Amino acid sequence: MRHLFGGCPCCDGQGVTRRGFIAAAVGGAAAAIASPALAQNGEPRVLRVRRQVVGDTFSGVYWRDGRYDREALRQLDTVFRDLSAAELTPMDPRLFDVMSAVARALDSDETYEVVSGYRTPETNARNAGRSRRVSTVSLHMSGMAADCRLPGRQGLGLARVASELQLGGVGLYTRDGFVHLDCGPVRRW
Repeated sequence: MRHLFGGCPCCDGQGVTRRGFIAAAVGGAAAAIASPALAQNGEPRVLRVRRQVVGDTFSGVYWRDGRYDREALRQLDTVFRDLSAAELTPMDPRLFDVMSAVARALDSDETYEVVSGYRTPETNARNAGRSRRVSTVSLHMSGMAADCRLPGRQGLGLARVASELQLGGVGLYTRDGFVHLDCGPVRRW
């Protein structure tokens, strides 16, 4: 699989490997510590997510004492899996950092509703065939993106705060009622 946004830090060009995932997690941790938006004075990072349709949830700490919690990441991988293909991949933990930072900036302890997380290339191609708003080089295929919402929050406000943090890509889909967040290059649409 070829990644056009500067390469997926989790992939070796052929697909996700455990070694690539670990390297990305270490690199993501270093980047997160260096980023003022993610700095929490060493406090644990928390995320609350609920997968729309199936209701799978995760609520808890996924990063503490300077490292990601492997079991928490496995649970998050399950929540963010491709539902139509019944397939999961190791998600890029920097995505969770973005989501956590946005919730913290909003002073929200609400649970994100996840509309879409990981997508297999086949699922993404099918979605792109139905809508030109779906990118054929989507970061969803690299486990680096999520379409989500925070109940009780306007999508515009969520997107605005995420854009101000400049931690990755932010897309506002008002008609569909969700915001796209990713840990790729900073951009918005």
